[in-house]
Amino acid sequence: MTSSDRGRVSREKRGHILLLGLDRVAKRNAFDLDMLDDLCRAYGEFERDDEARVALVFAHGEHFTAGLDLAKVAAQFAAGWQIPAGGCDPWGVFGGPRVSKPVLLAVQGYCYTIGIELMLAADINLCASNTRFAQMEVQRGIFPFGGATLRLHQQAGWGNAMRWLLTGDEFDAHEAYRLGLVQEVLASEELLPKALRLAERIAAQAPLGVRATLASARQAVREGEAAAAAALHGTVKQLMASEDAAEGVRAMLERRPGNFQGR
Repeated sequence: MTSSDRGRVSREKRGHILLLGLDRVAKRNAFDLDMLDDLCRAYGEFERDDEARVALVFAHGEHFTAGLDLAKVAAQFAAGWQIPAGGCDPWGVFGGPRVSKPVLLAVQGYCYTIGIELMLAADINLCASNTRFAQMEVQRGIFPFGGATLRLHQQAGWGNAMRWLLTGDEFDAHEAYRLGLVQEVLASEELLPKALRLAERIAAQAPLGVRATLASARQAVREGEAAAAAALHGTVKQLMASEDAAEGVRAMLERRPGNFQGR
């Protein structure tokens, strides 16, 4: 196997943004074990980096991902693939820790199977108008095991989700927007610039507040509204005592953007 056949994930830091690029272009960025493991490690690096406030996942080449390279990964998944040491679980279903900071995805070309499930585990998704989606596991004798059966019906509604999960049919960017899978459909040349601007906008906000917002919303999904509501007072009490909260008040009074430090 040549090095170009093996998947990897590029890393690039731009201010408080960490760009993570799927890179197995020769195989349309289909996930082999190397790329699966490297994406988990990259998420772990993002979680541990206090200067990185937002992760933006994109893909090198024409396609986001052709899905799992089943010839390369089937045996390992059947035996029980695990998140590598130091990694976080990008899909939130394989038993590893999840990141506590925002993750944005910018997808184009093919976005199949585990790529859709990566989107369902992310916080905001943008796609190019040429993107083609398919959750085609039932056409391969298996079923979606990266989170689609848990989350797609929550976002799209039961019938909309089953329409695509039970057939494996392909759908386009405009259907993805209708389903709520993506928040914006853009021209290909505008995709990454717009995603970067959005990531920068989020990164400019108070990091503690952003993480608390994500944590509260996720708790409501995971444990229910009552549990999340019960935790609101304690969380806001902690945030009110932070340096960032004091800076937020100063910025409001001085009519300027806040300069937040995450403290």
